[in-house]
Amino acid sequence: MSSFMNMACIGDFDPFTAAIPATRVELTVSCRNLLDRDTFSKSDPICVLYTQGIANREWREFSRTEMINNTLNPDFVRKFTLDYFFEERQNLRFDLCVEKPLIGIPGKKCGTIKVRAEELSNCRESVMLQFCGNKLDKKDFFGKSDPFLVFYRSNEDGSFTICHKTEVVKNTLDPVWQAFKIPVKALCNGDYDRSIKVEVYDWDRDGGHDFIGEFNTSYREMSRGQSQFHSYEVRHVVAGYPCNLQTCCQVTLLSCLVDMELTFLDYIKGGYVLNCNVFCWISGNPSQPTSLHYMSPYQLNAYAMALRAVGEIIQDYDSDKMFPALGFGAKLPPDGRVSHEFALNGNPQNPYCSGIEGVMEAYYQSLKSVRLYGPTHFSPVINHVARYAQSVKDGSQYFILLIISDGVITDMAQTKESIVNAATLPMSIIIVGVGPAEFNEMIELDGDEERISSQGRFAERDIVQFVPFRDYIDRRGNHILSMARLAKEVLAEIPDQFLSYMRTRCIKPGLCPPAYNPAPASYLQTQCLFA
Repeated sequence: MSSFMNMACIGDFDPFTAAIPATRVELTVSCRNLLDRDTFSKSDPICVLYTQGIANREWREFSRTEMINNTLNPDFVRKFTLDYFFEERQNLRFDLCVEKPLIGIPGKKCGTIKVRAEELSNCRESVMLQFCGNKLDKKDFFGKSDPFLVFYRSNEDGSFTICHKTEVVKNTLDPVWQAFKIPVKALCNGDYDRSIKVEVYDWDRDGGHDFIGEFNTSYREMSRGQSQFHSYEVRHVVAGYPCNLQTCCQVTLLSCLVDMELTFLDYIKGGYVLNCNVFCWISGNPSQPTSLHYMSPYQLNAYAMALRAVGEIIQDYDSDKMFPALGFGAKLPPDGRVSHEFALNGNPQNPYCSGIEGVMEAYYQSLKSVRLYGPTHFSPVINHVARYAQSVKDGSQYFILLIISDGVITDMAQTKESIVNAATLPMSIIIVGVGPAEFNEMIELDGDEERISSQGRFAERDIVQFVPFRDYIDRRGNHILSMARLAKEVLAEIPDQFLSYMRTRCIKPGLCPPAYNPAPASYLQTQCLFA
């Protein structure tokens, strides 16, 4: 195995050859006069952004906006945030969809799309705001009003960009809206005196919401609401001129709580630990070239490349870099006993491996000594890691489960249930698909488009990221580049998933790092789980 250990690793990749972003920009999308694809109402549009790779020129989905019901003139609240590289041509594609891509009719316009780009500031403040209304205008014939608020930040050219929309409060002229948290850079891009316009609407089912009125404020003015209520007179504006309403409509700022947006590195500097757990399904004879686990003397197989690509990055966030490497579902020598939890290094009393190199060595050794047995069950592995995550819900340790598979899942229903349960715990799941198989089941587990559910319960968070390795393999055979691409893609969502858990549990990094026990009775270190 020494030939494997001497191969170049991702750490040899020269970071100075990579482009450095000049800045980050925020893209805001709005559309006008879209084609109506619905028969009895208006369309429900959504915008999907695709970016184009430099090398292969392939289009890949970057992100998507929210869906806005029943409108042909959407102003999307959800933004696209991208790195801007001065020296690169960055091609973007915006697809407008309803239930399917919005395809035009030859000779007929589909509508117009407007994209506004603004450089983002480094402001890290966020603010929790809550508003109520008083004596708002009655707009409904058979009831009162169904009011909601829309917030806009002003731009340098005098125009306004939508940045937040509250929920609708039904049938009242004195609504109390739920408190909401928003980054200050979304409200004013860090300029405390920039004008913020707030419009008040009465919601209508057909999308033709009735305008009640508006008022203007600024972040600096609202921040004074930390010590006292602040009321705004709602003015009804027609053709740019205010009109007097019959009643004295008011919107009052009930609370304004300013907080600092914590970053992923704030927690890492505070001593929080990432634990990588690896589950690898082994099929076929590893001595045969047709096997995905083929042990070639010249290059790493796809499983080994995925393990090294992710492990070499994650191990730098683990304090002692001692990883218990476990296997699931195999017949063990010498008697062929079936085991669903065994030490890859053959030492059940001390299954720890030193660094990713030790895990790799144990992986290769297990291919020689055990014979895999049984179906591919993901749920026991997820449940296994979840039990350890359950014991450290204070967030001091965060678990990352890496599953490397050829696409077969034999316990899909149980796996969904396990993911829904695990979404409440400090853990994320990365699935890397290897080989030529179709990965429909893997894609279903990734909750990017639709949050995963089981028996009517939806996952609290999106904790699954699926990546097909074949999409990142360098066609010229550069395995170092292939591993770098894979690592960048599979780990891209981890910081946001980590922060989502910390924020929902109100866990903040302390001045002193949390207590850390490198070897508890139940493994809380990086666990490598093979099956």
